[in-house]
Amino acid sequence: METTVRGAELNLTALLRTYLELAKLRIVLLLLFTTVTAMVIAADGVPSLSLLIPTLIGGGFAAAGASAVNQYIDRDMDAKMSRTARRPIPSGRVAPVNALLFGMGLLAWSVLVLGLWVNWLTALLAFVGGVYYVVLYTLILKRNTVANILIGGGAGAVPVLVGWSAVTGGLSFESFILFAIVFYWTPPHSWALALLVNRDYTLANVPMMPVARGEAATRSQILLYSVQLLLITLLPLPFQFLGWVYLLCAVLLGVGLIRMSVLLIQQKDGPAARRMYKYSTAYLAFLFLAMILDRLLT
Repeated sequence: METTVRGAELNLTALLRTYLELAKLRIVLLLLFTTVTAMVIAADGVPSLSLLIPTLIGGGFAAAGASAVNQYIDRDMDAKMSRTARRPIPSGRVAPVNALLFGMGLLAWSVLVLGLWVNWLTALLAFVGGVYYVVLYTLILKRNTVANILIGGGAGAVPVLVGWSAVTGGLSFESFILFAIVFYWTPPHSWALALLVNRDYTLANVPMMPVARGEAATRSQILLYSVQLLLITLLPLPFQFLGWVYLLCAVLLGVGLIRMSVLLIQQKDGPAARRMYKYSTAYLAFLFLAMILDRLLT
């Protein structure tokens, strides 16, 4: 009996881990961090737990649900690529229909939680973000155009609008500047990863920038977007909703990103692309942390 109980517990633990893989928990946490940052700026401090908790739950459900539906749609492509072949659906650990129902259920719960405990604009924005990712990016753009990341990257920027609207009940130019920062961060981050797994995307016939335009053009575009990103991150200062603490961090982080982009052009190898990818991931987290510190300390 004890052995049976332990076996059941292990099976349940494995199942939970598998569904967390479908949710892409690390990406969800990064998106939620940008949501919290927008809330802190909009509230001019830490928002109440009665608002923060349902916003994070609903936002987390939306991001996780969109991820699961995305993996359902991309299951054929994922099976062809070594980077994604071990995901729950292509590895056979989750039936495709179960992943689809799981994702759709999370999206529905997101709308319900945000609508009832936050406001209906926030619920709508979270739902639009999920549809943006699943329909516009995954179904329409990803397999058909090199502009997939350029346009589809907006889905990852929607959480800042969710956070802002949760606090204010609306949107403003400040929220769209935060949106633009994430939007312009997405191409250099995603293209650095695409350089690392270029062979996979070629096998799966996905027109990511390195496949469609070549690696040299991709490296140049990463540098171009890194420069544009640095300029956009300076906008909060003249619009006076963030101060000098943030500005200093934005300049230092942005210069670091440009430096990594230049090294990527000079070195032209996998380790350089990997360093760029890792730095760009840390870049966004530290940039938004600087926003929070600026708002709380100044």
